[in-house]
Amino acid sequence: MAGSVGPASGEGEVMVEMNTTPLIDVMLVLLTLLIITLPIQTHAVKLDMPQPPKTEPPPPLTPPVNLGVDFDGTITWNGAPIDRSTMDSYFLAETQKELPLQAEIHLNPDKLAKYDNVAMVLADAQRIGITKIGFSDTAQYQ
Repeated sequence: MAGSVGPASGEGEVMVEMNTTPLIDVMLVLLTLLIITLPIQTHAVKLDMPQPPKTEPPPPLTPPVNLGVDFDGTITWNGAPIDRSTMDSYFLAETQKELPLQAEIHLNPDKLAKYDNVAMVLADAQRIGITKIGFSDTAQYQ
């Protein structure tokens, strides 16, 4: 049971607090109108980019050269057996071409080829200046 201490509530006391409910309602209406009237922001940045220069189409690709080293040390250029001096002249002919027209050289040594023979082919290619050379068909070594 709650009891009241002080004068009886029946007497008319004046309420001095201001009713803020209408003020909050007006502020919410103004905030809603402000949000609705704001323009929609786009997230795109508009830039005037320069046009790319008109270029020629790339030159046609040169077919790769398959360079093989057999188990007995025989070197093959696209399947035809050659000696080291002929291979050097082929390498020199490839370095004379412009870089995009140079053929890729796919080195495919036999699984049983001696390391010395493969290393000599790579050393010759490096000495002459071949840059587009790599091993192919490496699955046989696994």
